Amino acid sequence: MFSKTRVTENRPQQSGAEAAPAPSPAPERSEAVPAPQPPQQRQRSAPSVLSADLTVTGNILTEGDIQIEGTVEGDVRAHQLVVGESATIKGEIVGDEVVVHGRVVGRVRGLKVRLTATARVEGDIIHKTIAIESGAHFEGSVQRQDDPLAGGGTKKLAPPSGH
Repeated sequence: MFSKTRVTENRPQQSGAEAAPAPSPAPERSEAVPAPQPPQQRQRSAPSVLSADLTVTGNILTEGDIQIEGTVEGDVRAHQLVVGESATIKGEIVGDEVVVHGRVVGRVRGLKVRLTATARVEGDIIHKTIAIESGAHFEGSVQRQDDPLAGGGTKKLAPPSGH
């Protein structure tokens, strides 16, 4: 922005005899430099990746993005969750955006859920918007909710009674 201003200032000065006032914009530029320095504090980092040779037993929770290529036995919650073609997840997965290329055995909850042609899902899907590509394998029910991320207790079975 300053270079454009300076270029426009130089053009009229070249035609006129006033070449001395040109150094005056330099102090303005040094004062204006700190203004662009504060970046947005919430920057997206690269997604975490669990490789195909990795097996995780337990729950995974992140506010960022994650791509799973290995095996997870537990629940996974993330902002954006990508289940790779070689991945198997046995548990509930929850995310703002969920893309399934691999296998999921358990419930899927997401604002945007997409099952690609290579997806294999055995469980219920609770979503705000959904896309299921031709060739995807899905066994379960689909339910649309305005806020599928709220209150994870939808349709969970009660624990067996001891009587």
